[in-house]
Amino acid sequence: MKVFVIGVGLIGGSFALALKEAYKNVTIFGIDNNDAYLNEALELGVIDEKVDWNDLGEAEIVYTAIPVNVLCELLPEILDRVSDDTLVIDGGSTKSLICEAVKEHPKRRNFLAAHPIAGTEFSGPSAAIKDLYKNKTNIICEVEKTAFKLQEKALKIFTDIGMRIRYMDPHSHDKHIAYVSHLSHISAFMLGKTVIEKEEENERDIFDMAGSGFESTVRLAKSSPAMWTPIFQQNKTNVLETLEKYIANLQQFRDLMVQDDYESIYEVMENTNKIKEILKGITVKN
Repeated sequence: MKVFVIGVGLIGGSFALALKEAYKNVTIFGIDNNDAYLNEALELGVIDEKVDWNDLGEAEIVYTAIPVNVLCELLPEILDRVSDDTLVIDGGSTKSLICEAVKEHPKRRNFLAAHPIAGTEFSGPSAAIKDLYKNKTNIICEVEKTAFKLQEKALKIFTDIGMRIRYMDPHSHDKHIAYVSHLSHISAFMLGKTVIEKEEENERDIFDMAGSGFESTVRLAKSSPAMWTPIFQQNKTNVLETLEKYIANLQQFRDLMVQDDYESIYEVMENTNKIKEILKGITVKN
């Protein structure tokens, strides 16, 4: 099985390693505009060969793991270059504009729009993890627009690397992911920014006093701006909606503090504690 991975960092590299773990007969070909990444991926065994766009016609499967704005531009060209039997899968964190970019393409049936709910704050081939996708949810959008035989091929691959499948339309996906993922990243970036600005002359104090709570909360602030800026741009409407709600809740909490209304603060936190049961349910399902 010839699999071409476009973007050999965390997401693409982890997909490559997962396939190598699941199949003995797979060969991973890497494409990336960062030649250092390609060399690193080759040295680490994430990919087996370096190739370029002119070789896409030989691919049986193409997996794209590049910034979503770049993918919108390049996906039509990728479909132009692949054979009629090639399966093209994306792993982008937004779906509406990506699906829109190829809705009239003659080879739309070759494309499966997907979003694996998996990742870390790290990037590059060295961040790739063979079990990153295991027991994770993979959101598939507009499955009915993908050729049935290619759907079957994709679902077998996802099952073989241990993923659970959920189906969703692109607009619902983008709305929901703005709350559960995109807002989390913004919160982490802004928390990190706030602390850095407040303690800019006392960085040592940050390291000395930062406990596990701060570290886990701000972890996502280490994520790649090159990846996340286009995500926020593409999902602007939904992200703004989530921010307005989030800011309103922060303002309410501030007002309660000003009013010394700690009984209400307690109630707010107690009501929010139900998130434990929600997350417990998700963990059990995974």
